[in-house]
Amino acid sequence: MKYMREFRSHFMRKPAFTAREAELFLGNRKGSPDYYKLLIHNLLSRREIYRITRGAYTFQEDAQMSGFGFSPFYYGLEDALSLRNVWEQETNPVIITPRKVRVGIRQFEGRNFVVRRIDRLMFFGYTFVDYGDFHIPVSTVEKAFIDFIYYRIELPRELMFAILSRSSRRTINEYLREIPKWLSKKVQEKIEELL
Repeated sequence: MKYMREFRSHFMRKPAFTAREAELFLGNRKGSPDYYKLLIHNLLSRREIYRITRGAYTFQEDAQMSGFGFSPFYYGLEDALSLRNVWEQETNPVIITPRKVRVGIRQFEGRNFVVRRIDRLMFFGYTFVDYGDFHIPVSTVEKAFIDFIYYRIELPRELMFAILSRSSRRTINEYLREIPKWLSKKVQEKIEELL
């Protein structure tokens, strides 16, 4: 395993990597064309890396890194509220991506995570948050509020009110200009109902 130390050193600093990135990395070091497959296979069998989805891997044994297998993405809905300390409950990672991927519940090392697809026009409203050694994209509280309505997820009134009270009206108004009219109307109705 000629390039193992260099490979580990390079990819351990990233939250995740793809098979293509591994192929290019080893190809630049004059590795044989299929060497990356053998290296990934050996690392998986030794449980040094973990498979997120087909062709995406991580050295981190943390389900929160699973989003990086679906880039571009952001963590949203309940997961965003938890990561932004709006509520205390621990949640499964909720990955929101505009990519055409299979949606639903998946597993990473025995822990569930949820993948949801979103229209490209709705793919905005997130910032990067420190998480361990990495920065991860997490929807703002305002975008989480809108996304709950977009996905037609009913939450208890108290929780929706708590989300709204932590939100900036100015930011919500900016977002309302970005989203489709039907959704803007529903968000405004929900705000009026809560206030």
